[in-house]
This record gives sequence, structure tokens and C-alpha cells, in this order.
Amino acid sequence: MHWPFCTARCPYCDFNSHVRHDPVNQKEFARAYARELSHFARLTRGRTVQSIFFGGGTPSLMEAETVQTILEAIAGNWSMDPEVEISLEANPTSVEARRFRDYKSAGINRVSLGVQSLRDDALARLGRMHSVSEAKLAVGIAQSIFERTSFDLIYARPHQGPKEWEEELNEALGMAMGHLSLYQLTIEQGTSYFDLRAAGKLAMPDADLSADLYLMSQQMTAAAGMPAYEISNHARPGEESRHNLLYWRYGEYVGIGPGAHGRILQGDVRHAISNQKLPETWARQVMEKGSAIASDERLTWEEEGDEYLLMGLRLREGISPERFHQLCGRRLDERQVNELKNIGFVQILSNGNLRVTDKGWPVLDAVVADLAM
Repeated sequence: MHWPFCTARCPYCDFNSHVRHDPVNQKEFARAYARELSHFARLTRGRTVQSIFFGGGTPSLMEAETVQTILEAIAGNWSMDPEVEISLEANPTSVEARRFRDYKSAGINRVSLGVQSLRDDALARLGRMHSVSEAKLAVGIAQSIFERTSFDLIYARPHQGPKEWEEELNEALGMAMGHLSLYQLTIEQGTSYFDLRAAGKLAMPDADLSADLYLMSQQMTAAAGMPAYEISNHARPGEESRHNLLYWRYGEYVGIGPGAHGRILQGDVRHAISNQKLPETWARQVMEKGSAIASDERLTWEEEGDEYLLMGLRLREGISPERFHQLCGRRLDERQVNELKNIGFVQILSNGNLRVTDKGWPVLDAVVADLAM
């Protein structure tokens, strides 16, 4: 569920997010979400919903009533797993934190907070609207209301060295309950940060320093009992994000809302679907036609295999070579696998899965490219 609205656009963000100075008519958008859900329910009959994720944008700008309307529409269109995980991304401003109890009453059972930094000067540079004290308060409130919580931090930021990151991560590990996401800052085209770097006004850590900060993150989280189960996500056993695991394990998911993406099977063909990005255009088309699909691509077997590698090799558990064969009709190149094993970038687990090692994770893109050849 993609809610695309934000109070301001962060300078590093390349997601489909939009700032509206007039209040959003949430009742109208809720009706559009419900209508689009009905459309995709007809395409996915017989499926059971295992997880729901409200992402953005800033979903914590949604009224609890809007969330409840959407969840009721989902339950009315599909059967629901009794243990369904229903997550909502939230910004840790004091105003939005007060909504948490209402979100729980609406059906949310997990929240993920966009803390991003525990340093006020870094938050200002990242364009965040909250302070460190607000973030800590929001994390505490969330943990008192929800059994399962997570929060995000961004590292490899400008002006950040190993000592600064070590102190900040130690503080974060002391706050985290079961799940923590640690993302290296990447500069994407179309963002303010991209323009600043191109103009020589943004000094980023070099590749060696970024690698050192990544290694430090892996070691510190593992020592704290929250090892990486995915390249950027850390959890105590049993606290992994079930929704994100579905992506990385290459399951089916329906993308609802402006700019949302989905992967659904129609017969034995996997469709890559994306929606119109502009919220008002999306809502109008959905109300007129039932959907606002911008592209619907039938993936080839080779494309499915490539996507499975790209997603699955991010996981500590790795991928099944047999499933890769089933998806794309060819087997992994044994010579290439052996070469990567010999240099310590991949290993074969006792269950037959192929996974990328700690040594290989920092060069994951290169490993995936080698195996996809």
C-alpha cells in the first residue's frame, strides 16, 4: 500500500513522494484504494494475504480511519492469514507518534520508524523534520504500544567517520527491540543530493570508508544478537520482517496506490506491474476504470531468473539453485560458481542453497552480474 504524500521532500529521496500544501481528501483517496484493491483481487483469486505494508511517502500522515477503510477492503477481497503482519512506516514527529494507538485499533500490528540518525546536525542535513529527542520519544511510544517495531538509520553520511558511527550505532542498538534497518546513503539521480554532489558541494565518504562502516555495522549488530538476515536488515531470530522476506524470496505481491509496483502470476506468467505516479491522475483513473496501470510487463523466464538472483542473494539464507532452474530453465554456471567460491564470495550451505558470504556482500552487485551471465 503506497501512500505518496509527505510534508517535505528529503534531499536524498528518489521515491514517488509528493508534497501538497492543501489537505489531502483522504476519504476520496480511501475510496480509490478500495476500488483498486477490488480490481487486483479479481486477478489473484484464491490467494491468502500473509502481509500488508503501508509504505510511502509518509503513511503516518494517514488518518486511522483511512487505514481502517483500506484494511477492511483487503479483508473483504481476500482471505487473511491468521498471523498476518500489518506494518506501517512512520515519521517520528511528536504529532504523528500520537496516532499510534489509533493505528493499532485500526489493525496495524507492526511499525517501522524513519529515525535516520541519532544526531541533530545530521538530521538537519538529511532534511528531516524531527529532532533526536522526538525520535527517541516516538520509538519509546511505539515500543510501548506494538509488540513488533523497527527503525531505520542512514550511515556513510557526509562528515561521518568510524568513531562517530560506532557511537551512534551503539546508541541505536541500546534502543532497538527486535529489528533494525541500516542503509548506506546512496546518491540517486533526480534528488537534491545528486545535484549538490555534481556541483562539488556534497563530500561523500570514499569507497574504502563506506566499506569500513559497513563491516563495522555487521560486526556490531551480530555481537548485539541482531545479525543481518538481509544485507541492510538486522533482527533477533523470529523478528525478521515477513513482508520484506516475501519480496526477497521472490513471492507474489500486489502493489496498490500511486507509483506502486507489483509482481503477480497469471497462470505460469509473472507480470511486473507499475501504477501511474501522480496521485491525482492515479485516483481519477482508478475511479474511472478500476485501475491506473502504467505498465504491465510479462517477464521472460530469463528475467525471472535474474530477478530471483538480484533479490534472493541479498538474504543470509541465500537462494535455491533448483528454484532458479525452475524459474528460468537453465542452471547456474558451475564454473562461475566455483570461481566465486574459490575467492570466498559465495558458499554452498548444507541445504544446498547458494549464498553470498560476508566477504562477498560488499560487492553483491558484481556477484549477481557474474551469476546472471
